[in-house]
Order: sequence, then structure tokens, then C-alpha cells
Amino acid sequence: MGKTADLTAVQKAIIDTLKREGKTQKEISERIGCSQSAVSRHLSGKSVGRKKCGKKRCTTRRGDRTLRKIVEKDRFQTLGDLRKQWTESGVETSRATVHRRVLLNQKQRQKRLTWATEKQHWTVAQWSKVLFSDESKFCMSFGNQGARVWRKTGEKEMPKCLKSSVKYPQSVMVWGAMSAAGVGPLFFIKGRVNAASYQEILEHFMLPSAEKLYGDEDFVFQHDLAPAKTTGKWFTDHGITVLNWPANSPDLNPIENLWDIVKRKLRDARPNTLDELKAAIEASWASITPQQCHRLIASMPRRIEAVISAKGFPTKY
Repeated sequence: MGKTADLTAVQKAIIDTLKREGKTQKEISERIGCSQSAVSRHLSGKSVGRKKCGKKRCTTRRGDRTLRKIVEKDRFQTLGDLRKQWTESGVETSRATVHRRVLLNQKQRQKRLTWATEKQHWTVAQWSKVLFSDESKFCMSFGNQGARVWRKTGEKEMPKCLKSSVKYPQSVMVWGAMSAAGVGPLFFIKGRVNAASYQEILEHFMLPSAEKLYGDEDFVFQHDLAPAKTTGKWFTDHGITVLNWPANSPDLNPIENLWDIVKRKLRDARPNTLDELKAAIEASWASITPQQCHRLIASMPRRIEAVISAKGFPTKY
């Protein structure tokens, strides 16, 4: 249970709203996932000036600015190189902290934290009702996937974020879904995905996945796309509940772990053609067991707690 010092601005606003609606302090604390005493202190105004609790921030704002300057000098540095230079500048920290500081802005972190707080008390049984989905790119070349570039939204075409390449490896984009009961059929995406083509994927691959994994039982669908109005209408027309999902949160999606499993197996398969690549992907996907999927779904409460502990920063899952 969070103490008053842990309450976010969003939580405090929710407390005020629920109080005006006539909710009791116990009902409010259960709704937002904090202690009843935290609600009481906020409503009484006793939280003002209270000493902050929780883990102390390990870097200063000045140190964070130094890291951003290091990244901007060369966007293709490895995480180890970034940490080494940051340490040389006087900031002693871990690789995980470097990773967190580089990627998400404050607004994105707050959205992730708010979402995680709302889902903090979800049980494994509730998460088992969620059908998770995602897309992933698979390349023919597995030994060298190219240099990673550290950039933010809108910096894609900046000269500092571009690097010349002799050739582009052949690749395929794959859509898939999973739940605690196992995995659904894969779909190999051709070309760009628009609202119409995405609804085709939903119709011919998401619905069969739900039928296979849930039968006649209700489920909640997760995806990380911002749906067009027509796609939202598609979900409504089909009576499907969609889970609200924070952007930039691959660490929260258990299907990412399945993609990693498939890619590790492909390194051993070494396909030479696109047909061989597709066949290897399907074989690796089919080898994933319901037990593996259930273990990943069972990790959701821990993923949520990790995001809350990290104040919305990315976590390693």
C-alpha cells in the first residue's frame, strides 16, 4: 500500500472526485490501490510538507542532462559505452538506470505509472482473461542486427540518427496473439497496415485466436495501436472489450518474451530464404507450450509492481 508521499497528482485528483461522490475512505483506497491512512492524510491536508518516502533518486537533473549530451554526440553507441562515459563524467550508476533515463519522457512515464497503479490489484486470474497481441520483425540476418540508435519520437530523420548500410536484409513482419492458455495463429503482414487491413487481421486471425484459447468464455483484447474510428466501431460491433494500454510499454507485454524465444531458435535454424524463414518462425511459434504462456501471464503482477517501483520508467522483463 502506498503512503501519502507516494500519491501521484492523478491519484489525488481521483480521491477528491470520489470523495465528492460520497465514497468512503475505505472505498476510495480500494479503488486507487493505496492505504486508507494515505487517503485520510490527503483529505485532511496533513500530507503537506511530509517527508518523501521510497527509494532516493540515484541521479540528478544535471546528471541526466549530461547523459543526453553524451547520447547526442553519437546515437549509435552501445548501452555499455553510454554508461562508461556517464561514469567518467562523475555519475556512478547501473546499465538499467542508463536505459531508463534515455528513453521515456516525463509524460510517457506518468501515463505508464497511472496505468500500472490502476491495475495494481489485478489477479493472475484477471490477466488470464486478456488476449495479448503484438507485431514483430524477423530478419534473414541474425548474427548482426545492426547498430542500435538512441532517439526520441520525431528524431527518426535527423542526420545524427542515420547510418549508411551496404544492403538491407530480407525480413518479414509477423502478427501474433497469446494468452495464459497458449498461442494463436500467426499472420505474415504484407505492406503497410491501415485500418481496413488491420480489421482483416482482427477478423481472420484475432477472432480465431480467441476461439481457440477461450471458446465461448469472455475475454479482453490487448493491442498497442491507436485504433481509427472504424476500428473502434469494429470492436463495438463484435462486442469485444479492449484493454486500455500505455504506449511505449513492451516491458509490460508478455508476448515480447515469446518473440525473443522464437528469435533465439531462429539463430540455430539459419534459414536461407524467406520461405525457410517463415517456416522456421511458424515451427518455433508452434513449439511454445501453454505452460510457458501461463508462466508469463503469472508474471504480470510483478511487471506492474516493477513499473510502480520504477516510477514509470522502463523495466527489464
